[in-house]
Amino acid sequence: MANTITLEVRSMPPWERHSKIFDIFDNLPAGDTLKIINDHDPRPLHYQFMHERTDQFEWDAEEKGPQHWEASIKRVG
Repeated sequence: MANTITLEVRSMPPWERHSKIFDIFDNLPAGDTLKIINDHDPRPLHYQFMHERTDQFEWDAEEKGPQHWEASIKRVG
């Protein structure tokens, strides 16, 4: 059964966010999802995933409020 891990990054210093996200993602089994709650559009993170984890993820991001974005990153490969 697939699991979802939720990571709230709004309170984390910006320089720690991407490394923490990649550490968690890299340890996910295929089929599991990392859901990130962020204070801005996670587009730069998406570009980094496209470059560094090509064909390993499915991405879905949505703005929930002025400073509330959620991105779901599913491990596929």
